[in-house]
Amino acid sequence: MQLSPTTEKYILHWGEMGTRWGVNRTVAQIHALLFLSNRPLHAEEIADTLTVARSNVSTSLKELQSWGLIRVTHVLGDRRDHFQAHQDVWEIFRLIMEERKKRELDPTLTVLRECALEAGNDAALEAATRARMDEVLAFLEILMRAYDDFKHLEPATLQRFLKMGGKIARFLGPDEKDDL
Repeated sequence: MQLSPTTEKYILHWGEMGTRWGVNRTVAQIHALLFLSNRPLHAEEIADTLTVARSNVSTSLKELQSWGLIRVTHVLGDRRDHFQAHQDVWEIFRLIMEERKKRELDPTLTVLRECALEAGNDAALEAATRARMDEVLAFLEILMRAYDDFKHLEPATLQRFLKMGGKIARFLGPDEKDDL
């Protein structure tokens, strides 16, 4: 498959951004390729297009499937598995957020809650240290409650909310801490 210069630039950048988000570069590039593709692609075609090892493609496809970002499909007359990415950017965002929450934030909240419980019996823990731990826990709990409130909104409603949020922030003005 021959990529246009713009498509190639997009895929390369998506791979760079993936590494900054803690995602393997090849995984991110494959996701970008499948997202931009107008038809399902099989693993050999992905490997040839991106010039990466077939084994790397296989591992990357499994990772993308575990996140729910791609699905297997079949093409009449071809026994190979073909892969398609979700095309709705709001659904992609929702899937990524949900997986990151499950893999990163939920375990962190569990540990922070355990620390909050154990802090009462830890004579060596200074009050200021405990206050900072409690502040992080409170922040993440607020953030997760907000996420739970908004994750089921339809994309159009969420778009309106996000646009409205900026107007509300400007209306409320700067936070007192901003004046320091």
